[in-house]
Amino acid sequence: MGKTYLQLHNDAKPAALLQAEIASTFWQRFRGLMLRAPLPPGHALLLAPCSGVHMCFMRFPLDIVYLDKDWRILKIVPHLRPWLGLSFCPKAWGVLELTAGEAGRLGLVPGQFLHSANSGN
Repeated sequence: MGKTYLQLHNDAKPAALLQAEIASTFWQRFRGLMLRAPLPPGHALLLAPCSGVHMCFMRFPLDIVYLDKDWRILKIVPHLRPWLGLSFCPKAWGVLELTAGEAGRLGLVPGQFLHSANSGN
């Protein structure tokens, strides 16, 4: 089965902010970005449902963006360190994993809503 992607945007920037690969099965979420190359700018991995991440076996730092079911940003953890990082947000429905620095570059902030161009969210 091929990878599934979403185009994410917000009200401040109607053009697509991110192309997010969806990790919806247990094994896809468990693996996340372990043992993969860093994502290019403008790309993310969406882990859903998910409320926490670990950085075991990771080779590069990540920005972690926690989302609720309405796609509102609850929390951003910038530059989570490889191998040592661990993060959790109990109210989160999903997590966007981005290459470190991307959340800041894109101007993402807690309270902001993201929308999916593919599903109308």
